[in-house]
Amino acid sequence: MTKRRALITGITGQDGSYLAEFLLEKGYDVIGLVRRTSTVTFTRIHHIQDQLTLVSGDLLDQGSLIATLREHRPHEVYNLAAQSFVPASWQQPVFTGEVTALGVTRVLEAIRTVDPTIRFYQASSSEMFGKVREVPQRETTPFYPRSPYGVAKVYGHWITVNYRESYNLFACSGILFNHESPRRGLEFVTRKVTHQVAKIKLGMADKVALGNLDSKRDWGYAGDYVRAMWLMLQQDEPDDYVVGTGETHAVQELCEVAFSHVGLDWRDYVVQDPRFMRPAEVDLLVSDPGKAHAKLGWEPDVTFKGLIEMMVDADLKLLKEEKEPGKHYV
Repeated sequence: MTKRRALITGITGQDGSYLAEFLLEKGYDVIGLVRRTSTVTFTRIHHIQDQLTLVSGDLLDQGSLIATLREHRPHEVYNLAAQSFVPASWQQPVFTGEVTALGVTRVLEAIRTVDPTIRFYQASSSEMFGKVREVPQRETTPFYPRSPYGVAKVYGHWITVNYRESYNLFACSGILFNHESPRRGLEFVTRKVTHQVAKIKLGMADKVALGNLDSKRDWGYAGDYVRAMWLMLQQDEPDDYVVGTGETHAVQELCEVAFSHVGLDWRDYVVQDPRFMRPAEVDLLVSDPGKAHAKLGWEPDVTFKGLIEMMVDADLKLLKEEKEPGKHYV
């Protein structure tokens, strides 16, 4: 039996690193597309780097995508690369569109050109729902994005559907609600909170500045969600799926859980800062993952409380290890 090969764009990110681990455990050969940068950004995959094939390429460069597919002949492509930080999309709307929107078309066009039998996964986002038209949000809920990032993701979603219907590609879109982990970037609110909680507990900080504490999100664990990505590409027919926990929690509740885990009261440390308010807010996101449950057999394993406590513990460990030279955190 031929060993399965998978190409992951965005392999150095949170989701890419968890997906790479998952696929390696499944016996895949894993190829990762990485952008050439002057600084090394392999922290999340350094512990498995010797098991990966990393190739230079960019979603802005059609030629590099075609060359990568021709050389490595993957059976599956997971497009996780994007300009993925929502606030930055207001400062860099054109770049966000080039990467997060048109980058999807470049990957799909490369697949259509090189090998239309490749199975394709597009990382869509709950930010596409934006100013939500119904609660909870499901596959049929109309989109109303409220940021350049959300708009770009809507394009990526519909171009995936279009290539599936126009060229009969096995192309799936996973509409993933917020998914976090100890590998989340420090700019994201969950990791910002858990990292600051750890610093406060260790006497390294005294406050955490946040924006809207009333925003509600459906937060899950990234390690659970990459399993759903893989399951989508193992089905008989391509389709789109909402992936989430079906629960919603406010940013304030995130703070309550994180601070209480280390024996502190969040009200003594959290301050609101208008700099972190979005120009157009997304107030309430909560998924209806019924289709993913029924058709994929997918269920999340990690609870919201378990996720936040995991992240606080990991940040405590990280900050303690940073004081000890020679140690490295995964």
